[in-house]
Amino acid sequence: HVVAASPPAAPSSNPLPAPFSSPFLTLARRAIQGNDITVKSYKVESRITSRFAHTTVKSSVVNSGPNAQSIGFNVEIPKRAFINNFTMNVNGITFTGSVKEKSVARNLYAQARARGKAAGIVRYSMETFRTEVHVPPGSKVEFELHYQEMMQRKLGVYQHTLHLQPGRLVPLLQVDVYIFEPKGIKFVTASNTLGEQFSDLTKITHTKEKAHIVFKPTLQQQRKCENCTESAVDGVFTVKYDVERESNAGELQVSDGHFVQFFAPSDLSPLSKNIVFVIDVSGSMWGLKMKQTVEAMKAILDDLSMDDYFSIIDFNHNVRCWNEDLVQASSIQVNEAKKYIQSIKPNGGTNINEALLRAVQMLLRASNQGLIDPRSVSMIILVSDGDPTVGEIKLSTIQKNVKRVMREEFSLYSLGIGFDVDFDFLERIAMDNRGIAQRIYANHDAADQLKTFYSQVSSPLLRTIAIHFPENAVNNMTQNRFDKFFHGSELIVAGKLQPSDLTTLQSLTTASAVSPMSPLSPFRFSSSMWAYITVNQLLAERSLAPTANKKRRITQRIMALAVEHQFVTPFTAMLVEGHDQGGTERLIADSPRDSKHEYSFLFCLCYLPHPFDFNVVDNDPHFIIHLPKSNMDICFNIDSKPGHILNLISDPGTGVTINGQLVGSKKMKNNKIDTYFGTISIYSKTHGVQVIVGTNRIDLMEGRNNHSFSWGATAEVTIVKEGHVTVMVDGKISVMVLLHRVWKKHPVQVDFLGIYMSSDNKYSTRVHGLIGQFAQEPELKVYGVHEGADPKKKEATMEVKGNKVAVTRGWQKDYRRDKKRGSDVYCWFIHNSGKGFIDGSYTSYILPQLDSFLTAI
Repeated sequence: HVVAASPPAAPSSNPLPAPFSSPFLTLARRAIQGNDITVKSYKVESRITSRFAHTTVKSSVVNSGPNAQSIGFNVEIPKRAFINNFTMNVNGITFTGSVKEKSVARNLYAQARARGKAAGIVRYSMETFRTEVHVPPGSKVEFELHYQEMMQRKLGVYQHTLHLQPGRLVPLLQVDVYIFEPKGIKFVTASNTLGEQFSDLTKITHTKEKAHIVFKPTLQQQRKCENCTESAVDGVFTVKYDVERESNAGELQVSDGHFVQFFAPSDLSPLSKNIVFVIDVSGSMWGLKMKQTVEAMKAILDDLSMDDYFSIIDFNHNVRCWNEDLVQASSIQVNEAKKYIQSIKPNGGTNINEALLRAVQMLLRASNQGLIDPRSVSMIILVSDGDPTVGEIKLSTIQKNVKRVMREEFSLYSLGIGFDVDFDFLERIAMDNRGIAQRIYANHDAADQLKTFYSQVSSPLLRTIAIHFPENAVNNMTQNRFDKFFHGSELIVAGKLQPSDLTTLQSLTTASAVSPMSPLSPFRFSSSMWAYITVNQLLAERSLAPTANKKRRITQRIMALAVEHQFVTPFTAMLVEGHDQGGTERLIADSPRDSKHEYSFLFCLCYLPHPFDFNVVDNDPHFIIHLPKSNMDICFNIDSKPGHILNLISDPGTGVTINGQLVGSKKMKNNKIDTYFGTISIYSKTHGVQVIVGTNRIDLMEGRNNHSFSWGATAEVTIVKEGHVTVMVDGKISVMVLLHRVWKKHPVQVDFLGIYMSSDNKYSTRVHGLIGQFAQEPELKVYGVHEGADPKKKEATMEVKGNKVAVTRGWQKDYRRDKKRGSDVYCWFIHNSGKGFIDGSYTSYILPQLDSFLTAI
């Protein structure tokens, strides 16, 4: 079986630590998941040629336990990377991938499912690739993932980050990074971010053009302590380097009918800046977020030079200006601004629209009054942690309002703090106004993240840059006009060469600078980089396309390029095929339609010994109990009252209790109030941790650490936005809670929850509850099958637990794969709230509180 679970990943430059240590969160940080498994090897290899990286992650795993089980393979990848291949070998059967247009891949996959060859889904959300395969004992599984990315130069370095979280000791753990730069490598470092014990284990060898970085700790070196069985390898492995440059800053490479121009001038004086800082001070910024923002702002203000002009706007439901006009960044003004920032007390709502319009008006006024140097750079830097709640709240209207008043020479940079903010909106509004957006992770180093972002945009060297090539010499060129060039960064243009008699290719770069630039200078390249840049730019163009027709044309170009160069994008899918004696097995890697998942894509890997091996409570509330030994599914309903708390799992041995509280429909239907689960609680008494999942939010409590997440978030508690939340306790008990949304104005129905628990969960022998009692599978027999009152539903007698129970053949719904229609699960249905099948009466399972354990029945 395959389980869907998608926590957020850290950005490549900043690993995201968990907000606190918890047994509920441990699984999400492991590269290899599973109990009683042996990881034979875990290898990561990156080959970087002319700033273009191809990374391969391989692992070999054996199910060394006595039972069939799921083995997971998780890889955190950079946000801008494209997965371009995945292969998996299970007991000699190899599944290989090829990228196709999504509709083609879906059709082929649907054909395979219709033949019963494959089913199930694993998701990759944000930057974490996750797949899981269910295999018999003794099985050997080999995973291999390939992805590509272009190195981006920031603050004078290229940084290549690899996430290493094997989660266990590995006999062969090795990382190799190979770098080839034809112009020469200026320097290369591999800073130790994994811990002191690994400080001398990284070896670097390099010549003028090539470098090899290797990290290969032995089994003993991986241990947290001398006799520990836990691995200390848990974090990021980072390689930084830069290339040699001639003083004219140009590097033009030509090969395979393509060209690429790298442009990174130095020895230029920075342009002066006009900055309006727009800071969210609504109630949600209270506490650590505001403290970190204040700390970062004080450092940023100190960094301003006397040639810079600035002001500050802070907003909640109201908008306030520290100064109505831009002021020179003298030491007196900077100190006054720091005092103002320090005095802010967050409260109230969020009025982004008015705050941004006020910022643009401030820049316009300064420009009209002649305060702005024509050679200077004007920018707005927005810092916010939530969606608008006051004033204009429609995101598309806010985007249009800002675009309408912004001048071509102004830019907007957006910083989104945490996961409640709609980062997709912040990215769109920034790109629409010649800026960029970045997510800031709300943890202990948020201030450093803010300062690092500011340092990347604080030293503009050039404005209005254009890179020209001879007419009729090139075509299919990527973006060649740029608004700004910042110190330590790099501009890249790529394209195809047209057939001609030219023996050399020359470029001419024009720009506005404080000091004059030297002319530019020729080199080698691969078409993959051109395709990579082009697809990324087309994706950005598409998000800003004003009409459906233009979006459609851009989508067609993306699909054609992605299929030709084998990139998994939101509009292409990877079809994974395996061949055995039974023919072809087809699996699919795909992308969700919701762009707000931030470059997410989902991987479908399906290897099912049984089509359904979960215990389920969903809808009104319908229970489905899977009995693996009997290979049978048993269904029953519980007819209780709104407000009642029903116990599902009560296990004093593991200290875990899982309870659900019922909510009622808005009014009667057929003289009856329908009931659903409105709240699910998973409580570990052993660890003092409780997760309460409601239809509006998810609360996670550990001692004094209380964290709340909206269903609009994608967070460390493994929440899939508006989809489901997955909780894992000690790597043994897995629970998935599925959110069902209904129309808010529906006259009868309400939002409700479904709960799914794997039959492989490891409980103690003392477990009980409406579901828990079936961890020890009872013996049962069904006989006397005959036609029922409904000709579509057979009837029979079941002998179970010393009782003879009348049962009806029917079906219930499993909503994991299709939340609207669900998929049918055929089962024997037991009437009268499970009487005769469950121990005692259902009323014995009604508890007083969400964290209560069951007393003896």
